[in-house]
Amino acid sequence: MKYFKKSFLLLLTVCLFQILSAQKLLTGFPNGSTPKEVGKRLAYHFIDGRHELYAGRWIHYAEVCTWNGALDYALKTNDQELIKLLQDKFEPFFTTEKALLPPMNHVDYNMFGSLALKLYQITKDERYKTLGLAYADTQWDAPANAKTEEKAWAGKGYSWQTRLWIDDMYMITVVQSEAYKVTGDRKYLDRAAKEMVLYLNELQRPNGLFYHAPDVPYYWARGAGWMAVGMPNLLRLLPADHPDRPRIMEGYLTMMKSLKSHQGERGMWNQLIDEPDFWPETSGTGMFTYAFIVGVKEGWLDVATYSPAARKAWLAMVPYIDQRNNVTEVCIGTGKKNDKQYYHDRPRNAGDLHGQAPYLWCAAELLGE
Repeated sequence: MKYFKKSFLLLLTVCLFQILSAQKLLTGFPNGSTPKEVGKRLAYHFIDGRHELYAGRWIHYAEVCTWNGALDYALKTNDQELIKLLQDKFEPFFTTEKALLPPMNHVDYNMFGSLALKLYQITKDERYKTLGLAYADTQWDAPANAKTEEKAWAGKGYSWQTRLWIDDMYMITVVQSEAYKVTGDRKYLDRAAKEMVLYLNELQRPNGLFYHAPDVPYYWARGAGWMAVGMPNLLRLLPADHPDRPRIMEGYLTMMKSLKSHQGERGMWNQLIDEPDFWPETSGTGMFTYAFIVGVKEGWLDVATYSPAARKAWLAMVPYIDQRNNVTEVCIGTGKKNDKQYYHDRPRNAGDLHGQAPYLWCAAELLGE
């Protein structure tokens, strides 16, 4: 019996040592690659940047994503100056820049509400709450002039903005999740979870990856990245007994296992995940890295397997930031197309906010609680 106890304690000690060692892989980064340094570079660079507009008229969702990331970083570092600058950047939307607010009639536009709701949680300024909830609620309340297909989705309890593009699993879930955080109203959480399960059932393939859309059978990195970020963010909020939690967790774990197997030797993922001859793409890599980091921190992913992978990816990502604090090798905005060469030939932008955002998400997450 004594031998059994000693063996058990030894095994337990070894296991704890391995877990702690793996967890430490997400700290102790070399100078120039620490999440605090990288996050500061990108967040303050965002402050100085011009608005990125959608269709030349309204705030683009990529800017909202980056703004949210900068706020998360500012909160983790308790950078009050940065919080104030980010708040000041928003203030004109109530006055001189009100015309730049996106209309409440498209999945990419309505996610703007997530930013207002995040700012409300920081400031308790009711103006943010009113604006943000309007975007969250109109994402579900079909307008009178909605198309037949849109009304059909609404009739089934889904967002009338449902289109089954993989991108939607961040655009829809982020604003509904922030509305839940602000109000505590379970309907917002249930909406996001119901929508997530629909997209999982329609788009996830047996190998754990996702088509860009049902009629576009390509594993586009950033497209899949929206799902990779949306699932763990939602899982953090879902109660243990939520009926949709098991399906979402299954989808998440299956995806993470597949992503691990497709990670490149240097730590990156390619523009099309399963195409070794395609180029390493930074926005998708940042999103997948974020998903690994969250999974390790929450205990959903094996630390000995995924901590080294996350560290490797982060260290591979940092050199893609140029001297102007722009993330390079970012695929530009990409609509679906059933053409493999189309994805290969997409232009790559330096400083594109599609890439700046996931870098900030990773930096904030690596900084701990």
